[in-house]
Amino acid sequence: MKASGNALPYLRSATSPHASAERWLGVIWLLAVATFGCWLVGSRALDIGSDTETYAGFFESLDQGVPETRLEPGFAYLSYGLRLLGLGVPGYQAVLFALLLVGVAIAVRIHHRAFPPTQAYPTLLCASLLLLFISPMFVNASINAIRQGLAAPLVFAALLCFQQRRWWGFALLGALAASLHVSSLLYLVCAPALLLKPNLLRTLAALAFVAYVSGLSMKVVGAVSPTLYTTVMEYTANDNYRAGVRIDFAVFTIFWYVVVLAVSPWVQPAARKPLQDGASVYLVMVVPFFVIGWGYFSNRYLLPGWLAISLILAAACCYSRVAPLRQPLLLGAGLAVACGVLFFYVSRGIVI
Repeated sequence: MKASGNALPYLRSATSPHASAERWLGVIWLLAVATFGCWLVGSRALDIGSDTETYAGFFESLDQGVPETRLEPGFAYLSYGLRLLGLGVPGYQAVLFALLLVGVAIAVRIHHRAFPPTQAYPTLLCASLLLLFISPMFVNASINAIRQGLAAPLVFAALLCFQQRRWWGFALLGALAASLHVSSLLYLVCAPALLLKPNLLRTLAALAFVAYVSGLSMKVVGAVSPTLYTTVMEYTANDNYRAGVRIDFAVFTIFWYVVVLAVSPWVQPAARKPLQDGASVYLVMVVPFFVIGWGYFSNRYLLPGWLAISLILAAACCYSRVAPLRQPLLLGAGLAVACGVLFFYVSRGIVI
């Protein structure tokens, strides 16, 4: 098949010896960044992160086997396996962060295969880590909502597999995500919505948004399932957190979807549909919030979607028609700066 005149220069660039050397340098740089992140997150003090001390205590209690716990089996036995290896708490924290990065790498790889082969996978992973490292939500997934953080990129990857009709991938990644955090099931059961046409999906998401901000979804759940309503409202009740309808969270969430739509004309034509497909996955991932996101700490329902948006915008950057934005050296330099931002966030426990 003859390549188009516009795509051929990009394809030659991506497959040239020079590009291959750049790719390997990129891999080495990514490994160095991963090592830095594991050291940073692993060596944090126990008072950095609201749940750090709790997880450390659970890990240290595993010397006699896995006790009865509310934690999901996948996470509990993962922790037990790491304890059997003789790791201390810093090593445990570092390995959990390394596994979070592995989950991100898997999600980026599955996302990458939907795009044209004009940009190397390490470049897209570099851009994704850049945007994640400057996101307070990613720090929250690293030092607070650790179990949900581990599951979040796997949820995104599973939904991408569903969208790509890779059913085994969806089942395996979905099961792994649910074994780490049961809330993953909330997003996975919404996967059939990806079979809808984009315009219909947008309409349903808009209706869900309106139902949420108007308080209708809260009233409907309270009338249809008082037990679910009570469960949501009593979860980690806290006087320092404002429960109820959170219009700020809802608008912030929709804002990022609008951003993706706004930048899509600026990406290469062949990448626009995959980018919009990723945005559709994002819409599906925020639906649970619009249904039950009015309890305490309701932003936890948005964490997977807020993390996924960094990966989607990274793809928009790598396939941008603005050449500097997809330049590997520039992205690598940006990732170096992002490492400094991550250090600042983690050392001060700054999260959203």
